[in-house]
Amino acid sequence: MSMPVPLDEVLLRPDVWRGDRFAPNEAGEVASGFAALDAELPGGGWPRGALTELLPAQRGIGELALLQPALRSCAEDAPVALVAPPWLPHAPAWAAALPLERLLLVEASGREAAWAAEALLASGALGALLLWLPAQVDARSLRRLQLAAEGHRAPAFVFRPPALARTASPAPLRLTLSAAPQGLRVELLKRRGPPCSKPLVLSVARPVAPRPVPQAEPISLRPQRVRV
Repeated sequence: MSMPVPLDEVLLRPDVWRGDRFAPNEAGEVASGFAALDAELPGGGWPRGALTELLPAQRGIGELALLQPALRSCAEDAPVALVAPPWLPHAPAWAAALPLERLLLVEASGREAAWAAEALLASGALGALLLWLPAQVDARSLRRLQLAAEGHRAPAFVFRPPALARTASPAPLRLTLSAAPQGLRVELLKRRGPPCSKPLVLSVARPVAPRPVPQAEPISLRPQRVRV
């Protein structure tokens, strides 16, 4: 008959965590580049080998600028995949964050996007993954993505509509994002540890609306004769 194990020894195991402490992540973390945010993330950074669910109130409020410091680090060894982005990535903006040859763009929609992301994560060949999913994608697809991410070093970021903030999700880390006068307001909805007491306001660069271009004089489209 086996002897009972003292509770203190059980709590010291790496696969057991208490609700009043941050849970360890075997795959490690990558620093977010924001000290205030790292202090609230278990392990001090974005989790590797796990899903991070981001729910921005609207697009273009600085959600990509929030991730770029971490993506710059992840792209040093492997490509960063953008799966089903809602707009065509702006190459000059991305070139300022990481080499464009390290950027992989995958066009897909709905379940195809989830399937493509799952295959990419399972390959273990990514530095990081960014995925945009509609509200119709169910929790089962998210669970498959989480299982595909486990065991690999790539952090996986999933963007979903803000209306899903109150629904259950297998992602171990969930954040809502909204615009703030000073930058970006971040609220941690879920983490492997005690609840976060208050939202964070981070200084991030937000896209600037293009200025109106002065109307130019009409250009003649008649063919010109050129001597050669």
